[in-house]
Amino acid sequence: MLRPACRVAFAGLVLVYSSGLALGKDAGEGDDESVKTASAPNIYLDLRTNYATFPAGSLSVGFGSFGLFAGHPVLSRLANLSNLSNIATLPTLPAVSPSSSRTVGLDVPLTVDLNDQVSVYGGFSASASRSDGSDWSAFTINSWNVGFQDDVYEQNGGSIPTITLQSTVTRSAPGVSLPTTSLNTILEFDYALNADETRGLLAGAQYTAVAVDSPRVTINPNFVGYVGGYYQWDNNWKFTGRVGVQSFGGGQLLNRTVFEPFTQPIVRLDLDRMDDDDNRLFGVTAQISWVPKPSYQLTVRTPLYLVKN
Repeated sequence: MLRPACRVAFAGLVLVYSSGLALGKDAGEGDDESVKTASAPNIYLDLRTNYATFPAGSLSVGFGSFGLFAGHPVLSRLANLSNLSNIATLPTLPAVSPSSSRTVGLDVPLTVDLNDQVSVYGGFSASASRSDGSDWSAFTINSWNVGFQDDVYEQNGGSIPTITLQSTVTRSAPGVSLPTTSLNTILEFDYALNADETRGLLAGAQYTAVAVDSPRVTINPNFVGYVGGYYQWDNNWKFTGRVGVQSFGGGQLLNRTVFEPFTQPIVRLDLDRMDDDDNRLFGVTAQISWVPKPSYQLTVRTPLYLVKN
């Protein structure tokens, strides 16, 4: 299931590597020190603190998140069910999650902006969760991730929008009850409405494939199609909105459905504080995804720059 998406990710990584070589060559061959300085990459920890709610019996999915599946509170319950020797003969399947739950998480990707077009990142995610009637679990690392983002084409005042490809591989940390590997790929089109690119329209698609380290459990792919737009004020505050439709294929334990498939709306709103070079200084993201009942997620982004140009 992951092979087609892996091919896309591999092609993107080759493109990122080629861009990095070209960047280094241009900086090394020039005699102008200002060119060398401008080509130095930004290096920062793109810290993301998030709070999410999950309806009972649901696997909350949505726009890309590093710990999307690895830190989900119902996976430990699903792991316990999958280990039952008599699961195939049970007349009815016990509830995977009898109550709603909440999760507090932290994503810590070390990000390198090689230039204005290409970024690569890698890091880990940690979370703690609780269900109604139970205490909070310990805050532990649940997954690691690597990925890239590349503007494969830039509009630059033309009629063809900027095309951005982003792909992230997430793997459960050792010791997680039900290990998973997910590949999240986003293709987005950004059509700027003015020369400063402070107003524009967005359209895109996201595809998430998940492989579970258990022959008894299957999680089907998730697809999101969306449209949106953005506006950046003179004081460098930027608002971005996306609305779309999410289609999740559901999940099975043996031949039994434990997560029902659904096709439902999804909304994401971003408010970011940028600097004059369009580097993010602070950001807040609010997301509502119907799964099919509403699931809410709030994320605060606080980049810590180690090298900034």
